[in-house]
Amino acid sequence: MVSYEPLWLTMEKKGITTYALIEKYKVQSKTVYNLKHNKNISTATLEMLCDILDCTPNEILAFKKVSSTLQPPSPHSWGN
Repeated sequence: MVSYEPLWLTMEKKGITTYALIEKYKVQSKTVYNLKHNKNISTATLEMLCDILDCTPNEILAFKKVSSTLQPPSPHSWGN
């Protein structure tokens, strides 16, 4: 699962608000909604945020492992 928790910390550190993202930097409000709810964003949006905040993707998102009971299929079940 992707978490944008690092984004909010980076924004706070750099003094940039969500209002500024929308009004000054013209980030769509839907994109801010997606970020707040840990939904998918495009790589273009990620690049734009990196440019705005002068940071790397690691300062915007983090991957959190989600436990899963799913197992990869065994090679024997693939068929020929």
